[in-house]
Amino acid sequence: MRKWLNRFQINGLFIKLFLVTVISIAAVSVLVTWSTIRLSERLFIDTFSIINSKVLSQINSGFQSLNTAIVTASNNMLQSGSVKQYLTESDGDSLTMAKSYYNMRKQMDQIATAIETYETAIIVKGINGRTYMTNRLIWPIAEADIDRHPVTLAAHEDPKRLLYLADFREADGAEPVIIAAKAMMERSTGFVYGTLFFAMRESEFKQLYSSYTSEGNDMVILDRSGTILSSNRGELIGRQVPELLGIAEDMHGHGRDYASMHLFDRNQIVLAEYLPFYDLYMVNLIDKQSILNTLVDTRTITLIVIGIVAGALIIVYMISRRLTRSLTRLVKQISNISKYEFGHYVSETGSYETRQLARAFNFMLDELKEYLAELDQAQRKKRNAELAALQRQINPHFLYNTLASIKIMVKQGSREKASETINALIALLQNAIGDVSETITVERDIELLRHYALIMEARNGDRIKLHDFVAPDCRDALVPKLMIQPFVENAFFHAFNRKAEGSVYVTVSRKGNTLVCEIVDNGDGMELDGGWPESKSRSRGHLFTGIGMRNVHERLTLLYGEPYGVQIQSRAGEGTTVRIELPYRTAKNIPSIQKSS
Repeated sequence: MRKWLNRFQINGLFIKLFLVTVISIAAVSVLVTWSTIRLSERLFIDTFSIINSKVLSQINSGFQSLNTAIVTASNNMLQSGSVKQYLTESDGDSLTMAKSYYNMRKQMDQIATAIETYETAIIVKGINGRTYMTNRLIWPIAEADIDRHPVTLAAHEDPKRLLYLADFREADGAEPVIIAAKAMMERSTGFVYGTLFFAMRESEFKQLYSSYTSEGNDMVILDRSGTILSSNRGELIGRQVPELLGIAEDMHGHGRDYASMHLFDRNQIVLAEYLPFYDLYMVNLIDKQSILNTLVDTRTITLIVIGIVAGALIIVYMISRRLTRSLTRLVKQISNISKYEFGHYVSETGSYETRQLARAFNFMLDELKEYLAELDQAQRKKRNAELAALQRQINPHFLYNTLASIKIMVKQGSREKASETINALIALLQNAIGDVSETITVERDIELLRHYALIMEARNGDRIKLHDFVAPDCRDALVPKLMIQPFVENAFFHAFNRKAEGSVYVTVSRKGNTLVCEIVDNGDGMELDGGWPESKSRSRGHLFTGIGMRNVHERLTLLYGEPYGVQIQSRAGEGTTVRIELPYRTAKNIPSIQKSS
């Protein structure tokens, strides 16, 4: 397998020339065929959309008839004195109530004739709490819940309109119900004395359009929120499809005949019509693949293209192989050169073109070695310069607050403590101003951390404690200056904003040839962005050195390579753990460290 892979790589030029030519021939064939198919598809879709637009108009007529019947029944209800009396009068004696109910039933029987063509229930509820239903089996809402149901609330918010909504609760296996609701209001005074509902099962509602649907030719009814109220595909009812609503609104607003979109895992042709009396959108979804499968004979086209490519394959192979054979030997020599082995040159033999290529390749190797050496040196100098600049950005607030604390100690007579704080500050300043590429021992770095903790205790009290644990065989290990301090600073300034007190633990241990430093706090924790603190939280603040945590990671990666660097783990309310890994080195091999830095 490896032998064949090598031969494939060596003959790469021949293979490329061969494939380019074959693909070009195939592309021309496919392009011509595709263009023809696309023109046929476009003509077919235009014709199909015109036919379906007429179908939508017919369906629209059916919806208008239903709306007219409901509006007629609604007006009759509003004009009926018997209905108003039933919904507003107080409960009296049983004879009066029976008479009122009889008149209400008689009136409702007459009004129901306006919608007798449709299996629709009429429900009214008055301000006196009385309810009347013509068909309880259709009505999905319990009487106790009618007043606070979204349908009722929507009707009372706009009492002059007849609103169409849906109830998708399928309690006891009941199917969704389409509801038309209107507040019963006196036109002269604006007094609302009840609520009128017309309820129709969704299965009955979709009879208005289901006869026009088929496999791959679906219909959905959308409300203004993008919810599907009705569809011949029952699994879609109740789903939110705002993208389909956007297409329908765009088509209605710009007068477009049809649009295309990917929806429900299919490429759909979309036709839409706005139903103003319902304030709903009627959308026709046509599966493009289903209607085009009968138009395009994909198998025949595929066989034709394969035949053309096969014929070209034989001709192109013979020509390309002869043109590229002279370069195979040179390619084989180049492929045997391992990565970064720039001292291996190729032999300058063969034809004139091959010798020129070999000579240019050898010259390129020499130039590349020089360039990489210069680039490596420049990158190291640039990185050291950036870190040196950051290192010298000693935060003036830190110095100001520290000196103010020393001043207070002197006034209070704590001269010994003030002297210790001054000595600690001097040690920190000397360390910060030194050469950024300098390395120090772990023992010295921990000593500087203690100085820093002493200053922070003098400034802020002892609510945050610093604890350090260094393995005996790690005290003389060498680490870059200012490697641990930025993480300790970050913990002191940001880890205990919500917690009143806590501790910061610094441990240094050895794992084989790797030095492992961990900084752990039991503070607030933090949010991490890509494994690092978010820039707006703990990665910024009143730090002493100005060197950020990401800078430490990039510096270690530059000095020692990718396997080494910084890892951060944190959980809100539990604290943060910072793990630093770098090669274990002591003063015996310090020259190699300084050289690498």
